[in-house]
Amino acid sequence: MKFQDYSLIPALKKNLSDEGFRRPTDIQFKSIPPILRGEDVLAIAQTGTGKTAAFAIPVIQILSTRKVLEEEYGIRCLVMVPTHELAIQIAGVIQNLMKGTGLKVMGLYGGVEQDPQIKKLQKGLHVLVATPGRMFDLVSQGFLSLKKVEILILDEADHMLELGFVNDMRQLVKKLPTRRQTLFFSATINEHIKRLAYELIRNKAVRIQISPKDPVSKNVDHAVAFIQMDDKRFFLERFIKQNPESKILVFVRTKVRAERVAKAMERVAVETQTIHGDKIQDERSQVMKNFREGKNKILIATDVSARGIDIPNVEFVINYDLPDVTENYVHRVGRTGRGTQRGIAVSFCSEQEKELLAEIETYLDKPIVKMQIDPEEYEATIDFSDAAVYDWKSLIKENEESETFSKRKAGKKKKK
Repeated sequence: MKFQDYSLIPALKKNLSDEGFRRPTDIQFKSIPPILRGEDVLAIAQTGTGKTAAFAIPVIQILSTRKVLEEEYGIRCLVMVPTHELAIQIAGVIQNLMKGTGLKVMGLYGGVEQDPQIKKLQKGLHVLVATPGRMFDLVSQGFLSLKKVEILILDEADHMLELGFVNDMRQLVKKLPTRRQTLFFSATINEHIKRLAYELIRNKAVRIQISPKDPVSKNVDHAVAFIQMDDKRFFLERFIKQNPESKILVFVRTKVRAERVAKAMERVAVETQTIHGDKIQDERSQVMKNFREGKNKILIATDVSARGIDIPNVEFVINYDLPDVTENYVHRVGRTGRGTQRGIAVSFCSEQEKELLAEIETYLDKPIVKMQIDPEEYEATIDFSDAAVYDWKSLIKENEESETFSKRKAGKKKKK
């Protein structure tokens, strides 16, 4: 079935065609009909399968055909997301699909002046894509009304309902109309999060699950290489220099680690940029723009800052550090192999991280392919690095961080 065969308004069909949408993906095919019928939906699908369009298309159709009186500072659809970057991205996708419909959308997030956002809200909006902090700020100041919200959407729902966001979501629901449609979209979800999701809806949701036995997209080839913590920077350098024209997304465990890896690459003449929570919003936006447009081909990121981001043509994902949270492995490797493209993800696993690897494989319910590195090749990678083995200060810092991580993991194990 093609999108042109759906009963959609002409402007939406034209926009879908202009944006290259020809046929619905599995998640779109299964989600659009129940959303159009006004049902609550809990949708779990692999990253890169088109979840944003799966809710954006029916929402635009509903808002275009269901006319209501607009309200000052009011909105009709609220999309909640965990990060600034995701708010910007989703608002952009919806904006492109809204052209010619008369509907208005805005991304709302902190880290920027609120006055321009308030001016847009004053005129009334149809769709607001927001992070919790700035949204609650403007509600409390009287610059955002939730009285006429018809549709609530939680994107990256598992993250939105994790500890720290759960109470925000419960408070939000109290401010919304009782009669509303609620949609949850995520790549991963567990029983605890599922129970919390059902707390926030009135009627039993239509549950849609695509490829539940393998949360990693079939378009992604992923493997793990066993590399000592002190040697990871040499292998990252080699990988980048062997793929000079490729767009590579590198994941690290912490903000400090991101800057440290960037410095290590700078010392061997590899240009990178970093994105994490310590950067101001304007800087984060510019970094994402540079990476998206290919002006910078190497982005070093923490988990939260890159969560759900759809960046075109990312050929490789490198897990420089394995994630502490097993579900984040799925979200990380899902940054490549999006849509119809293929991608490759490689994880660097040190001795201290083998326990994390075992947890990830248990979560995936299957082993990750192990890359075999010949001992001579391993040594050659270090010997021929531009940094070689003379960077003693970095080695000491890497070793200290490695020991700290090992102690932290041991502490967690004792608590269990």
